[in-house]
Amino acid sequence: MTRLFLAALAGLLSFTAQAQNYPTKPIRLVVPFAPGGTSSIVARGIGAEMEKGLGHPIIIDNRPGGGGNIAMQEVARAEPDGYTLIIGHLGTLAVNPFMFEKLPFDTNRDFAAVSLLAKVPNIFVVHADVPAKDLREFVALAKKQPGKLYYGSAGNGSAGHLAIEYLKLVAGIDIVHVPYKGTGPNLIDLLAGRTQATSAGTPPLMPHVKAGKLRVIAVGSPRRLDTLPNVGTVAEQGYPGFETTQWYGLNAPAKTPAAIIKRLADEAIKAAKHPSVAERFAVDDAEGIGSTPQEYADFIAKEQARWGEVVRKANIKAN
Repeated sequence: MTRLFLAALAGLLSFTAQAQNYPTKPIRLVVPFAPGGTSSIVARGIGAEMEKGLGHPIIIDNRPGGGGNIAMQEVARAEPDGYTLIIGHLGTLAVNPFMFEKLPFDTNRDFAAVSLLAKVPNIFVVHADVPAKDLREFVALAKKQPGKLYYGSAGNGSAGHLAIEYLKLVAGIDIVHVPYKGTGPNLIDLLAGRTQATSAGTPPLMPHVKAGKLRVIAVGSPRRLDTLPNVGTVAEQGYPGFETTQWYGLNAPAKTPAAIIKRLADEAIKAAKHPSVAERFAVDDAEGIGSTPQEYADFIAKEQARWGEVVRKANIKAN
């Protein structure tokens, strides 16, 4: 009994010492996408607040390429000491494992969940000339004209592509996907009326909605957006349980000490709920979350189940 007690005490003291001594130098936070996107906004907003509690800088390092897989591979191989972290994302953690035939890392085995940082809702829009005021009318129109309506996305496997494929599955409609190389080219054809619909976050779409060129027919989040109070969610327009949001979390290499994971999670939770972060996120209709490592791990598993099914049923393959 005495030996067990001493071993437990030694473990507790070691855990406490690790948390108290960490960090002692700057932390690198890898963003697996190009600068300027929502992932960078989340990383910078949360990172700036976490620095205050950690007492050392968090350096943002954008590493785009390969749908986020290049950065993921680099961090998976990094020393698990808490000084190299990565922004986890719907695509890298819940879609790529099913969309790519083979990855140079194991998404679940090689990464530790730290905290879910933010969610950004997708909205569904149509060209102003499409005779559908809401999702119900759009679904009815698509069922009357199977294979005749076209929707664009920022690319194969993008959040917008997955969102509409998910909608197609639950609504039982046949509309044709047109992939583009980015949101900009997608919007050019949508605004010209060459495609009829798309899905994305609010920032690139709302200026055209306000100009009367596009119409929002549904939001993908579980509740309505404050900025679009009169637009119903997909769930309340006939598809209970439907949710499609882009999300961003904090992940570390597997085998990072539990004390360091907890310290990072504690600071991430405080940062995600800080008023200055909430104010910055509100511009993009983003919601700061902040969760425990276990809550985030459970969330990832749930998202993998959801999107793995969508990828398989829609037969989505990486280019």
